Amino acid sequence: MTSRERLLSAIKLKKTDRVPVSTYELVGYNSRSFENKEPSYKNLMDYIREKTDCVCMWDLNSNVRTAQSSYVVQIDCRQIQNENYIERHLTLRTPEGDLTSAHRVYDHLYTTWQTERWCKTTADVDKMLSIPFEAVQYDDSDYKRIRNEVGDRGIIMSGAADPAYLAMELMEFGESTVWATTETDHFAKTVEKIHRRNMVNLENMLKCRTVDLYRICGPEYLTPPYLPPSYFKRFVTPYLKEMVGMIHQYGGLVRIHSHGKINKVLDEILSCGADALDPCEGPPDGDIALSDLKERAGGRMCLFGNIQLKMLEHAGADEIREIVRSCMNGAKEGGGYVIMPTAAPINVPLSQKTEENYRVFIDTALEYGEY
Repeated sequence: MTSRERLLSAIKLKKTDRVPVSTYELVGYNSRSFENKEPSYKNLMDYIREKTDCVCMWDLNSNVRTAQSSYVVQIDCRQIQNENYIERHLTLRTPEGDLTSAHRVYDHLYTTWQTERWCKTTADVDKMLSIPFEAVQYDDSDYKRIRNEVGDRGIIMSGAADPAYLAMELMEFGESTVWATTETDHFAKTVEKIHRRNMVNLENMLKCRTVDLYRICGPEYLTPPYLPPSYFKRFVTPYLKEMVGMIHQYGGLVRIHSHGKINKVLDEILSCGADALDPCEGPPDGDIALSDLKERAGGRMCLFGNIQLKMLEHAGADEIREIVRSCMNGAKEGGGYVIMPTAAPINVPLSQKTEENYRVFIDTALEYGEY
């Protein structure tokens, strides 16, 4: 089988020749991703291209600005250069008043750390959503390039987010949980308003270009112990169902992305009708063993996971081999499983230990993954 055939078959719970092996956010076939430009990653990326099945993370270009809207709103930026990071302070001029945020970009790390959220109070949330909604338009002019690069060596995956996550991201996480539990009616109205915007934009994206797979992020924000399962049922499930239904209508497959403790909300996740679930973290990071998750979800969803990145960065080779064997024992039987880390390294340069452990992970997965 080609990697494309193998991945699509696994997601659709059909027979494959072996368990697909994915390195998640280390994408072998996207020449514009940082890991394919950074010299210290080159040898590992060559190995990934040779040995694994690519789930290429790629999103359409768009004119989105703020609050799920393409409406042009003024944002002022003040930048401070520190010894090992850049700090940016932003001021957003909404129709109902100014909002401020800040973030840092550190040297040698391919990520952004947000140090101040736009909203600190529910009044700030109302300011944010006072920005008029203008539907986002999408541009698929880069699709030909990415499709040619990936070829039959994998599939293309784009991203989306559920509305409860988008609401909670407006505030610092602890504050957003307080908002949801103490001003629940206001939180509910906010989620509904974001959802209406979100669905218009999602359909515009799908009309412009539908790719193989869509990863919906965000459900983890409403899982225990942060919020009770009743909140997941109210603020995640109905909206996920609508999103999944629309993506299926346009011919795409859907993978739900939820870190952490999903045991008590798993039935809600399964009810949404998605095709796959990641990253399926076992204890202590999650609260359900992969074998138990396979028993409950097998035959209904393809499982992606559950090699913890921290193990790939710090464990010994023998431990990595044992973890991979355990994953195969827990989820390989009957198909519907893609072995995959829960995240990917962002440090530069890539450490030699991490590279060696990735190679051990890949080799062991290929050894034990055949049917």
